[in-house]
Amino acid sequence: MSSSTAEAPPPPGTHLFTVPIPPCDAHIGGTITITEPLPAHYLITLSSPPDNRLTTALCHALLRALDLIELSPQTSSRPGVVITTSSLPKFFSNGLDLVHAVAHGEAFWSGALWALYRRYLTYPMPTVAWINGHAFAGGLMLAMHNDYRVMNASRGFACLNELEFGAPLKPAMSGIFRVKVPDPRTYREMVLEAKRFGGVEAAKVGIVDVAGGWNEVVQLVAERKLTDKGKTGVYGLLKMEMYRESLDLLENHAREEIKDRGWVMGEERRKRLGKDEVKAWSRMNGEDKKAKL
Repeated sequence: MSSSTAEAPPPPGTHLFTVPIPPCDAHIGGTITITEPLPAHYLITLSSPPDNRLTTALCHALLRALDLIELSPQTSSRPGVVITTSSLPKFFSNGLDLVHAVAHGEAFWSGALWALYRRYLTYPMPTVAWINGHAFAGGLMLAMHNDYRVMNASRGFACLNELEFGAPLKPAMSGIFRVKVPDPRTYREMVLEAKRFGGVEAAKVGIVDVAGGWNEVVQLVAERKLTDKGKTGVYGLLKMEMYRESLDLLENHAREEIKDRGWVMGEERRKRLGKDEVKAWSRMNGEDKKAKL
């Protein structure tokens, strides 16, 4: 596949909606545009420089965009396929802003991020993440909550890099990979090695369906007849059953947070007791004196 083929832009098509992304803390905001480059192909394009961070404002704007496609009189009678991409050449999304997330607490987690992931996971039409550049951490999770993924073959990495900046994965974050990454060894590389996957390798191991660009998106939609799948009205319900585990983690995140806090407290207690036991053992065996020599 040539890079020119992989990066061929979609036709302009019909402009349907523009949703503003208001400024949010340190982020300048931006816009979400919704176009219809081909019949029943609804293209959502994120533009929140410099890297499409998942702030409360961006999540809410994206939720509005999904509502407009499903429920607006312009499009509600024409179910199709929803494709999400970025106008920024380097980034699909660089994940969430941890400072923002901590500052806003539940308003961000429950009211924005989990709501957005749930909406994509259960959306009543097929969804495709067209990953044009880097998809890191929460940005990759956003792509994983889509039904299908097409990733640039020549630019960008898919990566869970929480290991590198010292942030544990929350249950609702990790659960989606357990049900959508086919090989546990790949999941291990993603979480415990923070491995970066280019588009070709990501397709090979099943993180994404296809490596390519717009032409490959259109081909995927045509081959799988995705524009027809939402017409019977049960597509979203079928996904709720398919992804019951992930849906439960998103909807009952508070229950899981209690478990996580218990694990953290247990680890802290284990370390405290372990240090005391190591000191006692060292004194008993003279190891503390050897260490001072």
